[in-house]
Amino acid sequence: MREQETPPLRVAVIIGSTRQGRVGEEVGHWFMERAAHRGELELALVDLADFDFPARYPDRATEQIRRFVGHVGRADAFVIVTPEYNRSFPASLKQAIDYAYDEWHTKPVAFVSYGHGSGGLYAVEQLRSVFTELHTVTLRNGVSVNLLDETLEDRERAAALMLDQLGWWGLALREARAARPYVS
Repeated sequence: MREQETPPLRVAVIIGSTRQGRVGEEVGHWFMERAAHRGELELALVDLADFDFPARYPDRATEQIRRFVGHVGRADAFVIVTPEYNRSFPASLKQAIDYAYDEWHTKPVAFVSYGHGSGGLYAVEQLRSVFTELHTVTLRNGVSVNLLDETLEDRERAAALMLDQLGWWGLALREARAARPYVS
């Protein structure tokens, strides 16, 4: 009897900055190139700049909100590409995160952060609290890009390790969700 193939892990790579002149698109595409060769992953780039979210949280979800929440619901795992702005993450990212709730539950979240000096790590630490509240598993290892340093070798190793861990957690949690409902 032939073993069933494991379907690829659906990973949404979310670019969290919407600023004009942002570096996030470049960092996000750099990461996508690193992850693209992994056959066990099915990648979807979700750039928040491609969404027209309302200025205020509406009474009813708009088409743009439903489209974003659909990406979150379909994904088995996430990579958040975030800058650090004033020792935090951008409001555009918080707004998008808050549009979904149950769709985040029991899924792993990894981070690719960037900034000057700290490499975006202050933003990541704040995001960990947000994603803990959403019943996710945040990965310890991530990729931190110091925009003042051009060393790529460490980033390559960090990306490979993070992808290995994301794959492990993603498959483990997908199997657990299939075996029994999550209690929240």
